[in-house]
Parts: sequence; C-alpha cells; structure tokens
Amino acid sequence: MSSVLLTDIATLVTNDPAAGPGLLGEIPAAALVMVAGKVAWVGAAREAPACDVRMSAGGGAVLPGFVDSHTHLVFAGDRLAEFTARMGGRPYQAGGIATTVAATRAAPDEVLTARTAALVDELHASGVTTIEIKSGYGLSVLDEARCLAIARQFTDETTFLGAHVVPPEHERGAYLDLVTGPMLAAAAPHARWIDVFCDRGAFDADEARTVARAGQAKGLGLRLHANQLEPGPGVQLAVELGAASADHCTHLTAADVDALAHGSTVATLLPGAEFSTRAPYPDARRLLDAGVTVALATDCNPGSSYTTSMPFCIALAVRELGMTPAEAVHAATAGGARALRRDDVGVLRPGGRADLVVLAAPDAGYLAYRPGVALVAGVWKDGRPMR
Repeated sequence: MSSVLLTDIATLVTNDPAAGPGLLGEIPAAALVMVAGKVAWVGAAREAPACDVRMSAGGGAVLPGFVDSHTHLVFAGDRLAEFTARMGGRPYQAGGIATTVAATRAAPDEVLTARTAALVDELHASGVTTIEIKSGYGLSVLDEARCLAIARQFTDETTFLGAHVVPPEHERGAYLDLVTGPMLAAAAPHARWIDVFCDRGAFDADEARTVARAGQAKGLGLRLHANQLEPGPGVQLAVELGAASADHCTHLTAADVDALAHGSTVATLLPGAEFSTRAPYPDARRLLDAGVTVALATDCNPGSSYTTSMPFCIALAVRELGMTPAEAVHAATAGGARALRRDDVGVLRPGGRADLVVLAAPDAGYLAYRPGVALVAGVWKDGRPMR
C-alpha cells in the first residue's frame, strides 16, 4: 500500500481547529500524506514523513474538495427562453418546471445519463468532489424512479423530490397520495433522502409534513426547500422534523433564525438562484452571527441556477450574502458536509477522505478575490488525481 506525499502547499485548509488557527484550520508551508484514499498526516512540510511517492502542489493552496449538497442534475432540455424573458424584464407566462418535466419524461435513459455525466464532469472540474442529486423532473412513478436510478450511478447522495410541484394532470390530494404511496415505494430503493418544496405555489406546511413523515417512515433522511419565495413555514418545519438541511432560506423571520440557531438543521444557501432570478439574496451574516451552520451549494438546475461552479457561488456569497472569504470557503466544504450529515468529507484530517482541491493561487481567499478566473488547478478524489 503506497503512500503519497503532496508538498509545496502554500496554505493548507483543513477545516480542523486542532490543525491550525482560524475557522479554516490553516497550515502555512504545508504538506499532506495520503494512504489508501484517506488522509494519513497533515502538517508543516519540513516535518513531513518519508513516502513512496512525492508530488507537488506547485505553491498553490490546497483545500478540501467542495461538497455540493443541492443539485438537480437529471433533466432534459433547457429553459433559456424563460431566462431571457426574465432578464428582459418581461413577466414569464408559461413553462417553468412543467417544461423540464415534459422534456425529461420524453428523454430516453441514455440521454438523461449522458446529460447528467456531463454536468458531473463540470462540477468535478470546478472542485466539487461530493455531490447530492435530486429527482423532481419526472413527477410520475416511473420517471421519478428512473431519474433516481440514473443519479445513483454518480453519487450515493440521492434525494427523492416527487413533491416538487403538482403536475397539471393531477389533482392535489390524489398527487399527494401518489407521492407518499406508489411513487415513494418505487423511489426509496434509489434514494438516501426525501425533499419537499414547501413554499408558495408548491406545498403548504401540512402537505410537506405528510410527505416528510412518509419518507422518514421509509428510512429516508429529510431535506426541505424552504422560504425561497416568501416568508413561510418551511424553515421551522424543517427544524421541527429534524431535517438535515433547509435550503434557500432567502426570506427569514427572527423566529426562523432562532429556530435554526437552536436546532441541528443546516441553512443551505443557493446564491446562484438569486443571481439567475434577480431575487433578493439571503442574509448569511444574520445567520452566522446567530450561530447557525451555513452551507453553500450550486442548486444546478435548468430553470433558476444553471451553474456548476462552486467558485462562482463562493464569490457571490462574499459579494452579496455578507460572508467573509473564509466563511464562504468553509460553507462550501465543511458546511456542505454537515448538510449531508457527513464527517468524512469537507475536512482534511487523518482518517478523512483524501478529497481535495489544488488552486493556482496561494490562498483560498483568491476564489472570491479573482471571480470568474479558473483557479482550480487540480482535483483529487479518494487520494487520486481526477484532473
């Protein structure tokens, strides 16, 4: 079993307070040892042990691989016309999620698989090493199950989102019965999580609670789309039900923030959605100051956040959400891991997965300092270079 020494690291972000000072647990002039896909040692380069293989980070910063805890990657078609209309200031009249549902239902498995693979490759190129993928564009028993089966080819972090919206061919009560009955039964073998869009135009608190409890009874963990479009019950419902994550969190009351601060639910912020819809950005500063754990994710989807760039989301979080560069990097790594209830990713410490990003810059802060620049020089997954 060979050991690999990665050295010439200007700054190593560990997210481990025992390894170095500050939120990111940074070690200057550092090195890292990997064995069998795991981190075996971190520390100052001058103290590095002898290893079988020696590799150089080229004087760049090294940080944990990004953890993207909210994506919708399995779909067909696009919604450029919707985006163009929105950017032109014209009200959007038709389409929306239903447009993507129709295209996804019509697409054969090989088309959906190829599209998903291309987006996963883009995420990897941007430094993402752990990906959550939701269903939600099938909205039938057959199509939700096959979308999740496709997603499972790329990640174990799969989420059943049959409760995305009510498709036009169904009455609400009948569709809820379908989601919590036959659709859940078909989807659960392919899913780790269940999600509900609890917001205006989607599902109310009682409906969301019904879906969430049905999923939990099947052994699925809970995530919630909450408070994206307006203040509402989603965030407090997520905390009440012990959800791992409440996602969006754009419109929050003081009671919502207090609930998050006193619960175990992570607030996952998705600034790509606000960028693409010209909606108000969430206030990360308010959450962080209250002691809430915050994650950042891309929300990659064809309608409201068609991006696979976590560095872009980090830059937005610093510019628009009130986060410091260190807080944004932490949210995109350790925060995302917390949102998935994982402790083996989002951190670089002995025993954790050797998933890491090498930057063509000496400090992780450059991700916000140089927005739009391709700074990801290398990506490692399970101790092996991906690019």
